[in-house]
Amino acid sequence: MSDHCGPPSAGGVALVGARRIALVGSPNSGKTTLFNALTGLRAKTGNYPGVTVTRYEGIAEVGAGGQVVLEDLPGTYSLVAISPDEQIVASVLDPADEGTATPEGLLVTLDATTMRRSLRLVAQVLRRGLPVCVVLTFTDELTRRQGRVDVAALRRALGVPVVAVVGGRRQQLADLRDLMADPSSWSRPVVPPPAEPEEVGAWIESVLGAAGYSAPQIDERTRRLDAVLLHPVWGTLVFFATMFAFFQIIFAVAAPAQAGIESVFAWLGDQARTRVGIDWLAAFIADGLIGGVGGVVVFLPQIALLFVLISLLEGIGYLARAAFLMDRVMARAGLEGRAFVALLSSFACAIPGIMATRTLPSTRDRIATMLGAPLMTCSARLPVYVLLIGLLVSPDTRVGPFGVQGLVMFALYLVGAISAMLTAWLFSRIGRSTGPALPFYMEMPPYRLPSLRSVALAVWDACRGFLSKVTRIILGTTIVLWLLLNLPAPSDDELRAAGVDPADTTAVATYTIDHSLAADIGHAVEPVFEPLGFDWRINVGVLASLSAREVFVATMGQVAAAQNPDDPADALATMRVQEGPRQGELLFTPPVLAALLVFFLYALQCMSTIAVLRRESGSWRWPVIAFGYLFALAWVMAALTRVVVAAVT
Repeated sequence: MSDHCGPPSAGGVALVGARRIALVGSPNSGKTTLFNALTGLRAKTGNYPGVTVTRYEGIAEVGAGGQVVLEDLPGTYSLVAISPDEQIVASVLDPADEGTATPEGLLVTLDATTMRRSLRLVAQVLRRGLPVCVVLTFTDELTRRQGRVDVAALRRALGVPVVAVVGGRRQQLADLRDLMADPSSWSRPVVPPPAEPEEVGAWIESVLGAAGYSAPQIDERTRRLDAVLLHPVWGTLVFFATMFAFFQIIFAVAAPAQAGIESVFAWLGDQARTRVGIDWLAAFIADGLIGGVGGVVVFLPQIALLFVLISLLEGIGYLARAAFLMDRVMARAGLEGRAFVALLSSFACAIPGIMATRTLPSTRDRIATMLGAPLMTCSARLPVYVLLIGLLVSPDTRVGPFGVQGLVMFALYLVGAISAMLTAWLFSRIGRSTGPALPFYMEMPPYRLPSLRSVALAVWDACRGFLSKVTRIILGTTIVLWLLLNLPAPSDDELRAAGVDPADTTAVATYTIDHSLAADIGHAVEPVFEPLGFDWRINVGVLASLSAREVFVATMGQVAAAQNPDDPADALATMRVQEGPRQGELLFTPPVLAALLVFFLYALQCMSTIAVLRRESGSWRWPVIAFGYLFALAWVMAALTRVVVAAVT
């Protein structure tokens, strides 16, 4: 769920002559943990030919120093497909399907705590006739809950290799790696499992009996926790309390790290100004490169904290409970719990949230959820929110023990989530469903403490994706913005004619920006944004944020640095309107700041999201509708917010 923003790269892992093994299993069976343990950090993402379902591949070291390509197939409970991702699993495992490459072997994860249910998938996989190795997971959990299974007897009963692997234990992984070196040598069942449901049930009971399987006892700890966390009232209160506490933490904990990053980039900017002898080049390096990128990187601590929370909640097993809890709410919106899983994924980034709609069997529900997902407050909005909330609310302002900055942030996330669900409800009423009406099924995983390594990897992937975005998109946009803000360069005669001393670098920088190409663009769109209280400088930031929302922060940072290189934050707080009825007034008043926050809450300011919408929906129709209705909604809500806040302040 914690994928970084941006569509996955195309293509797979290139390893000439290497064997290909696919990893199959139901959700929460330890499949992804096993994949990460076998491939390390060498995983790649891409798409299956002709479809939009993401494929995850990596290089796994196997016995005798060899290597294989390991493919992590989407999680599924059955090979009878009802959604695009399940269809891919069925196609990959079908030797007669020429559309996808058939692997030379299959690793099937089998959760030892849910063997009676999980063996149905194993039976379906075995009937495909491919070499199969069963990886028995969570045997430690089975033992802890007084259950048992004889691994050797299970191996004989299934007729295929069975290896017990707990987490990433090296010896167990070493045994598995030895087996993976030659899938063609794996034993196969003499008689494949039956196909009829009644006969499959009897086959499962015979396998369990032969393996001496004793089901785990009900986990008393899980039962007590679920009695609270799955309660329609108490569970909802716990969910909101958890989110509320996080947004208090995000300002308190991240502030020192943010200040440290700010000081580093400020020092780098000062070094560029003093050591680079060419004035325009020094300004470009200090304000364009260092200032623009640093203005966004400074929010890395908040991004890291966001993904720490998501990783912990997911690893503990709480997110599955939240999805189950919200199934009742989603049902009133005409959707199901799977839609909430997709919307919840959008808290990290709308792109994996939109991609998660592949699990929905109904085309109508997929489109409705896609159109609501961009309203969930993603991590890209976080730098914008932190900047604007910092200008709107003093860090010392509190309501009792709670900081008001955290309260405002929580309110923005809450309003975004409610708006996303209302939008999904509205679009779910348009058109007719083309998929079957199926009950929402989600297995509740037992509560487990996630490993420090898994949390660290998830946070590292998120931070790496954010920094990659800063390097590729934001840096490029920042350079273009610097050029637009500093061209055409005025001559000394022009400056003197305007009453500006050419020796006053700050005054020259301010004059240059006010008469730049960017100013022309900002003034051109003033009729659109003037009712919201935005001036041309804010307009340029809003337009620039179409490449990535965080660019708004970099844009305002460049404008502020031109007015006060020593303290850009103070320059933002003291900016004044240059023309019009409000000339001379502060630019960032509470009504304008509130309108900006609401505009970014609703507007679809992300071209990557639009591109993924196009890919997932199969046409430009829905991305155009999404951009249009969200811009109109953002404009109207921002205008109303400005009027209301102005009336009460």
